[in-house]
Amino acid sequence: MLTPQQLIDIEHLQKECENHDPIQLKLNWEMLRNRGSDQLDFFHYENDELVAFLGLYAFGSTVEVCGMVHPRERLKGHFHQLFLLGMEKIKQNGYKKILLNAPAGSSSAKAFLSNQGAEYEFSEHQMEWKGSSIEETDGVRLRQATSEDYEMCVRISVTAFAENEEDARVMESKTLRDILMVDVNEGTVGKVRVIRDEGQAWIYGFAILPEYQGKGIGRKVLRQIIKEQSSAGYSVHLEVETKNEHALGLYESVGFKVVHSQDYYGYKPQ
Repeated sequence: MLTPQQLIDIEHLQKECENHDPIQLKLNWEMLRNRGSDQLDFFHYENDELVAFLGLYAFGSTVEVCGMVHPRERLKGHFHQLFLLGMEKIKQNGYKKILLNAPAGSSSAKAFLSNQGAEYEFSEHQMEWKGSSIEETDGVRLRQATSEDYEMCVRISVTAFAENEEDARVMESKTLRDILMVDVNEGTVGKVRVIRDEGQAWIYGFAILPEYQGKGIGRKVLRQIIKEQSSAGYSVHLEVETKNEHALGLYESVGFKVVHSQDYYGYKPQ
């Protein structure tokens, strides 16, 4: 578990980096604020000031890695040392796949990743709802998931996201308490998570079973979430892989706009 001071230090360093460069770092704050006992975060301080940070974010057998260095402390080897510590921890924990995350506009991050031999795999858009109003919806119901929905959640993740079933079971067991199930007259057809944080509502893991796609259900779900969250005073955000043209078109059709992009690189330790 991270201490309150560590969280403050991470947030301060993030602001320093983002103010210096036109980027947005993806630090998975929901996960940082709810860390367990595993040591998945690495720090370097100079004169009691955090100047380098690296975090590991596990999603089943895949681990994502993201970090940052204070602009005035770059090229001093601080981050490389944290990177080596992180790779050792990944080896100890036995993760099967490593994804290194970097803001699409960060030339320094790309240079570091290139030096490590990482290979580009895909990019994600971070989107924000920019619409002015949203119409009422009917025909779909969002309800809190229960333990009886666990197998359906696994099925949706495997069929809609092509996830490995073992990974899906691990992730669904961790997030079930936050999941909303999507019901229509035919029964349960999808799921979604909505996480509120610092005035923002983020949509995660949104999926409709393949046999029910193309029927307008996803659009109705999005409209319902947008209306509820924006009425409560939250801005609404989500992420989508840039190559997923179907999902991107759906999100744009209800008023989401691209605001930032993140690149992901596959990495295999030497």
